Amino acid sequence: MHLDARNRVPELTAVLSLASLALVFGAVLGAVPRGALPRAPDAVVAAIPHVNAAVSAVAVVTILAGVVFARRRQFRKHRAAMLVSAALFAVFLVLYLYKVALEGPAEFPGPDAVYRRVYLPLLAIHILLAVVCIPLLYYVLLLATTRPVSALVDTAHARVGRVAASLWIVSFVLGNAVYALLYVVY
Repeated sequence: MHLDARNRVPELTAVLSLASLALVFGAVLGAVPRGALPRAPDAVVAAIPHVNAAVSAVAVVTILAGVVFARRRQFRKHRAAMLVSAALFAVFLVLYLYKVALEGPAEFPGPDAVYRRVYLPLLAIHILLAVVCIPLLYYVLLLATTRPVSALVDTAHARVGRVAASLWIVSFVLGNAVYALLYVVY
């Protein structure tokens, strides 16, 4: 069977999105048995949120650089910046899923009023944007990797990409705000 990815972008987007979201929700909801994964040293596991905060900050910079390159019509640089951004997101996600599968989601250590009025709304928006971003990112990434740059003008790559990049940046920034509440402020 021959898979023509170029003509199956919506279908591949759906399959990849569902698989990715199943992994995320499976890890968060404890569907992955904790004993099924090898346990890294405690110091390594404890460092994951801090590493992920740094990865997120760098990803915001690379996404912004990619947007600037696209606006300047420097498409090779745009592609490189966005591929680096996607790789950073993959690193973030693997580390996050590993930690959550081992230990479950982090408990909020601060006061209840901050938990209800600040932390939960930030977390909810962050999660919602992350979930919405997944199919958008797969879609623009699949369009970009299955076509030459000159053919992208005939697709929704630029339009969807603008939305995806905006939501992706906000999601990363809110993720770092959640991190700060969990590990820095409290």
